[in-house]
Amino acid sequence: MAVYVDPAIWPWRGRLWCHLRADSPDELLRFAARLGLPRQWLQTRPGQPWKDHYDLPSDLRFQAVALGAVEIDVHASALLTRRMKAAYLRA
Repeated sequence: MAVYVDPAIWPWRGRLWCHLRADSPDELLRFAARLGLPRQWLQTRPGQPWKDHYDLPSDLRFQAVALGAVEIDVHASALLTRRMKAAYLRA
């Protein structure tokens, strides 16, 4: 299992942001806790766990990578979403 961060390319409130995602919801929550992220920051949609993520500003992205998050590009992020959705629908 792994935790992933995509590029910090989305501007919002004067900062650049990225997404923190993981292979499983539990892994995402554990890793976010290590980063000190409040649980209520989790972006989730009921019935669509493949979309679960945290929005991270670029400075927290660097901390996530230092803690072991895998850096992926936008294309790999889209592939991750498709793989996670397919796995969820198979289960």
